Amino acid sequence: MSDMSTSVLRAILALWLLILASGTSFAASSSCQIVLVVGDSLSAAYNMSEEASWPALLQKRLNKTFGDQGCWQVVNASIAGETTAGASHRLADLLAVDAALVIVELGGNDGLRGYPPSHLEHNLWQLITSFRKHGAQVILTGIRLPPNYGHRYGDAFAAVYPRVARETGARLVEFFMDGVGGHQALMQEDGLHPNDKAQPVLLDNIWPAVRDAVTDLEISKRP
Repeated sequence: MSDMSTSVLRAILALWLLILASGTSFAASSSCQIVLVVGDSLSAAYNMSEEASWPALLQKRLNKTFGDQGCWQVVNASIAGETTAGASHRLADLLAVDAALVIVELGGNDGLRGYPPSHLEHNLWQLITSFRKHGAQVILTGIRLPPNYGHRYGDAFAAVYPRVARETGARLVEFFMDGVGGHQALMQEDGLHPNDKAQPVLLDNIWPAVRDAVTDLEISKRP
C-alpha cells in the first residue's frame, strides 16, 4: 500500500472512531472544545511521525497557553492528497465532530492539478459557511503556487483566499508556508512537503489566528 493510501485510511479511520465513540459527536462525550484541522499533506504528518506535525505541536501549545482556562482538543482530519472537493464530499462527517474552531488548510492540490480558481472558491465558500452555520469559528490558511504555474493563474488562485475569508467571516492566515516554501533545509526531498524542522514554523504562522480565536471563544463562555 502506498504512503498516500496509508495516510488516507489512517485519517478516515481516526475520524470515524471519534464519531462512533461519541454516538453523535465527539464533543457530546467530552468537556473539551474541539479544534478541527481539515487539511492535506501539509497538515497530515506526511512522511513524519504524528508527534512531529504542527497539529500535534498546536495541541501542546494550547495546553500550555489555555490549560488553566479550559480544555481544548485538536482533532486532525487531514488527508494527504485531499482537495477542496474531497473535503466537501465528507462535510457531513466533519460537521459531526462538532468543533468550536475549524482550521481549513486546503487548495494546494486543487492548484497543482490546475483546477479553475472558481472551483476552489466555490468549495472553500461551501465548507466555511457550513462550519460557520454549525456554530464554529473558522481559520482559512492561504496557499500560493510555485511560479512555474504562471503568474496569471497563480495570482488568481492566491486572490481567492482573502476574498473568501472576507465574504464568510473566516480569519485569514495570508500565507501558511511563509518562511518554509523555497527553503531547502525545511523541505522534504520532493521540494513540495515541509519536513519535521518546518513544523514549528508552520505552527508560528498559524498561532496568532488560533490564539485570538480561542481567546474569543473562552471569553464567550464566561457568564
